[in-house]
Amino acid sequence: MGHGVAVHIGPDRAGMADPALARHNPRMRWILIVGGLLLIASGVVWTLQGLNLLGGSSMSGNRTWAVIGPIAALAGVVAVRGGLRRGAR
Repeated sequence: MGHGVAVHIGPDRAGMADPALARHNPRMRWILIVGGLLLIASGVVWTLQGLNLLGGSSMSGNRTWAVIGPIAALAGVVAVRGGLRRGAR
């Protein structure tokens, strides 16, 4: 007893997940990439609808979506970059 290797799998002292585990988790990498791509696509559609360039929805012509769309797309870009950086390490 006591001769094994300790593996930290729970939250650290600050209550956040251990960044070393997230960095080496290939599933997290793909979740970030796919989720980010979906956010980018949604953000582009929402922006076009908000600017009334893509009709056929109650969101068309609503300027709120012209603001929310680019924010979502930017969050998607950040997520994809994070996922790609995890694979580069």
